[in-house]
Amino acid sequence: MHFKFNTSGESHGKALVAIVEGVPAGLPIDTAAINHELWRRQQGYGRGGRMKIETDTVEILSGVRHGKALGSPICLMIKNDDFIHWTEIMSSEAIDVQPKNPRIVTRPRPGHADLPGGQKYQTRDLRDILERASARETAARVACGAVAKQLLAAFGIEVRSHVVKLGSVPAEPLERTWEEIAAIPADSPLACADEATQTEMIALIDQAKTDGDTLGGVFEVVAKGLPVGLGSHTSWEDKLDGRLARAIMSIHAVKAVEIGEGVANAGRPGSQVHDEIYFGSASGSEPPASAGGTHTDENPTSDLSSNATHSAAPLPPAHAGGSDFFRPTNRAGGLEGGITNGEELRIRGYKKPIATLKKPLHSVDINTKQEDLAAFERSDVTAVPAAGVIGEAMIAITLANAMREKFGGDSIEEMKRNYDGYGEQIKGY
Repeated sequence: MHFKFNTSGESHGKALVAIVEGVPAGLPIDTAAINHELWRRQQGYGRGGRMKIETDTVEILSGVRHGKALGSPICLMIKNDDFIHWTEIMSSEAIDVQPKNPRIVTRPRPGHADLPGGQKYQTRDLRDILERASARETAARVACGAVAKQLLAAFGIEVRSHVVKLGSVPAEPLERTWEEIAAIPADSPLACADEATQTEMIALIDQAKTDGDTLGGVFEVVAKGLPVGLGSHTSWEDKLDGRLARAIMSIHAVKAVEIGEGVANAGRPGSQVHDEIYFGSASGSEPPASAGGTHTDENPTSDLSSNATHSAAPLPPAHAGGSDFFRPTNRAGGLEGGITNGEELRIRGYKKPIATLKKPLHSVDINTKQEDLAAFERSDVTAVPAAGVIGEAMIAITLANAMREKFGGDSIEEMKRNYDGYGEQIKGY
């Protein structure tokens, strides 16, 4: 049993459409919750004019009856309000007379799909490429991810994100606990858990806007409440860390992925990397301060190592995934051997600056071969907070698929019975 999706639609076409498969029958589907996720994707300081045009809402065309999934494919549609200004340019029918302003694109943007896409598909109007390559497509992904989140929520699993770095601010990405991330207000301008840092980020965005430039950054997605045992070590394509990395890398402009403290771990000795294992039954207790599972700015590194001498084993944290085995640190980011270990899943996406600059970069016209400036399409200064929301969606979809693979079930009731039985098995290990 698989949870999967696909999307269709162009940036300025009539609509974005998505098909979601593998949703168990009987799962309540909350349209308002999907619309809330779509709203979140449109927020963020530094967004462009398109966000003022579109008011993204979903229309469920099939697969849901009286608020519950039927077990058949679910079809979601998000209309593009801006299509009214592009009816001739983006018409699916052949046209006899070119529009007065055909908006043909022949000057590719460095860093975008324009030129390699044009060469690959042999088109002389790069709009054929950029319309689908646009990050507008991610609105459909977020809608699918909202459905995935509702499936995960039925099992007590939550997924959140926050911005840990924007441009050069701060010098090192922020480290924050689940509680701090959960406390970020829905209308936070940059979804950053530190107010002082967020103020610096806003100033940086203002400067980039003045300069006609763009900014990238780093977002982190955290999933809490995952059971032990999603994914597998048995095959490269079943390793969940690889699948999660692919999901994040598929997001527009993301060029690097980090799971847990993967980057820092590459430069540490093993004694300071691997999360030591303990066993205990003091469920809900917190580990000692010297062995916190998530680093903070005040405690950026842990002194816990395999060579340390402990007078007593620390108590297990509340997020031990139903198992009495626990790790007082979480440098692995919740995955070992491609399998979830019951700790928080932590994964970061590194997003490059947007390729559309108001102050265009050097390019070449594909027809005349003359040097020119790159084309300019309406764009954002930055969209890192939105990338975090999209990251949540992609992680939720990947985890929902792993849950369906593990627990199956044609209905949500059957899936829950399988999940509960597995939970008892884990407790007895």
